[in-house]
Amino acid sequence: MAAAGARFSQAGVAAIYCVHGTFCGDDVLGLFTELEGWAPGVARPLRRWSKRAIDAVIGETGNYTPAFAERMQSALSASAPRPVPVRLFHWSSLNHHIGRADGAVRLLGELATFGEQLPSSQDNPRVQLWAHSHGGNVFALLTNLLGADEATRHEFFHASRTFFRPWIAAEPDLPVWERVEQILADPQHPVRRLKLDVITYGTPVRYGWDAGAYHNLLHVINHRPYSKHHKHRAPYPPWPHHVLAAEHGDYIQHAGIAGTNLPPLPIALRTFLADWRLGNLLQRNLGGWLRSRLKQGVRVHDEGTTLLVDYDDPHRMPWRHILGHAPYTRSHWLPLHCELVAEHFYSQ
Repeated sequence: MAAAGARFSQAGVAAIYCVHGTFCGDDVLGLFTELEGWAPGVARPLRRWSKRAIDAVIGETGNYTPAFAERMQSALSASAPRPVPVRLFHWSSLNHHIGRADGAVRLLGELATFGEQLPSSQDNPRVQLWAHSHGGNVFALLTNLLGADEATRHEFFHASRTFFRPWIAAEPDLPVWERVEQILADPQHPVRRLKLDVITYGTPVRYGWDAGAYHNLLHVINHRPYSKHHKHRAPYPPWPHHVLAAEHGDYIQHAGIAGTNLPPLPIALRTFLADWRLGNLLQRNLGGWLRSRLKQGVRVHDEGTTLLVDYDDPHRMPWRHILGHAPYTRSHWLPLHCELVAEHFYSQ
């Protein structure tokens, strides 16, 4: 990791952001997101306490922890010319379009602040974005926002407007959305200077990516071939005993494709409406039944490089390996992941 960190630093990596996936964020049920519009001073500490509780319960099982980030930063910075900061970014982790869109907007706001704080003398600063599960689809939406033209951005924010702006009040409930909309309209904003190197782990194939908004893109998927003729595909239908043993790799990555969202809370009418409109925008060409899409067993993403890795994970219980979805975020595999990133992004 020290060698990988030296290469990261030499390549100009100014920071690394680790982003969790679904159901291990700071608002698993969506209650605090709804509360934030009415009482942000109450909702924000509740989100922090919720995330701390989840970290204490599940640890590194499909989740990035503060101890993981501290360990990663220390190891990468050991032989680097300058420290490689590692930061955690938390989003609600809700399993629907507007939840992931809110994560993308909030992350854009954080990256914009980071870009504003960088000295103008630092040439071509890089930011590595690491994501587990649907955190990778938060990144996909982020690249599409960064790469979109004015008309497309307007369509996105118009579809989402009931989520962040009340029907009557003039001011938005969630000011970060309005701020990011203004940032994206400014082609000279410092966030545009950042070269984004994106790495996803176990991310389901869901949204497309805008190649003009990232510099490098790598996907890592836990996979064991089940057929000589389809070595790169997940089996379908999966047998229960194979699923419980994670026999063929990451079953959650296979199952998390389009059509597997959960609805927003029934009391959140504005969020429900925004999610429905955003779904029509993001999946307007989606056709066929969910079963037909699952049958394709898609592992490989259309964009970037996909590595199918057979993880020899020591955890054999379903609640420990989460049906093959948990190995990516364990410190045990961190040296391997850093070496893969250094090799595929900064080998020259």
